[in-house]
Amino acid sequence: MRIIPAIDIIDGKCVRLTKGDYKTQKTYNENPVEVAKQFEGSGITYLHVVDLDGAKSGKIINYKTLEALTSQTNLKIDFGGGIKTEKDSKIAFESGVNQITCGSMAVKNPDLFKSLLKMYGKDKIILGADIKENKIAIDAWKNTAEVDFISFIKTYLEEGLSYVVCTDVSKDGMLQGPSLGLYQQILSQFKSIKLVASGGISNLKDLDKLKALGCNAAILGKAIYENKISLPQLEQYILKQ
Repeated sequence: MRIIPAIDIIDGKCVRLTKGDYKTQKTYNENPVEVAKQFEGSGITYLHVVDLDGAKSGKIINYKTLEALTSQTNLKIDFGGGIKTEKDSKIAFESGVNQITCGSMAVKNPDLFKSLLKMYGKDKIILGADIKENKIAIDAWKNTAEVDFISFIKTYLEEGLSYVVCTDVSKDGMLQGPSLGLYQQILSQFKSIKLVASGGISNLKDLDKLKALGCNAAILGKAIYENKISLPQLEQYILKQ
């Protein structure tokens, strides 16, 4: 199971939110590159980057920070936040990312999402399936779509999709454990899926449980920043990636 630390960006700074609420913003470092280099120095090879300004405004905002992250580290970066058009996807890939995550686009413009999947391939495009009260959360988690999340995922798996990152919004930033039941439900329905779990991870036992379920990767955010999990503790997982 891959371990993927997260860097969320607002105004070029490394921040965290709770349940996606921008009013809960806490800044951990004003230099995301510095944080990324710390991860890389600990043996981390993957990084999850979210442009929270972009998610809120509907277009990529912090691309300069993204370019700095890709040019000053060798981390394999997946990026989301504000990717609404083909142009946005080009900006992200031209900035040096390995993968992009699209959530709202997949709900509002499924034809475009399918075209990106065909254009870039299943290893480059990640479906963002963020769950809020059993519905797909969109528009920086402010709204929900009237679509069943199982049907939502199934639609794109039939189009050749491979990767899905799934966050239970109610768990995000709470440090109270991941939504194991949700992930088990998804994995039992779709045997071939590469499921990336995100939200609520607070200790190494949570990682062990996600690995036992069959998750492809786990994204860690606040657990690292609040020193619930140290980078040296992650070494046993990193070595097995």
